Amino acid sequence: MVLLVNPTSLAKPVAAYSHGAVIAVGHRVLHTAGTVATRLDGTIADTVGEQAAAIWSALSAICAEASMTLADTVSYTTYVVAGHDLGPVMAARDTALAGHAAASTLIVVPTLARPEWMLEITLIASAP
Repeated sequence: MVLLVNPTSLAKPVAAYSHGAVIAVGHRVLHTAGTVATRLDGTIADTVGEQAAAIWSALSAICAEASMTLADTVSYTTYVVAGHDLGPVMAARDTALAGHAAASTLIVVPTLARPEWMLEITLIASAP
């Protein structure tokens, strides 16, 4: 289990995340690579919301392969190309994490490695 940290001496997070998270001693830790919305057939979704949903689905599959779930997420970093609406990105995150408010950072970037990628997410998860 991940212990989420939100000190009462700090302002509440501005979205569905926590200020910090603690991994218990002896837990396995999963670090993902930056995950993008490339499908198995090589195609990529057309909208930022579809790309976000595809990425969270891929992250769920990576967690499952490591015998974890998205509820084991400790933290994640989202990179969104400037000019894209953040609403669908956050909605996909909220759906995927189902109320689990892991530590989070969102960074707006000028571009990613391929022009069709609108966002990329990396995740850290931990489980016994």
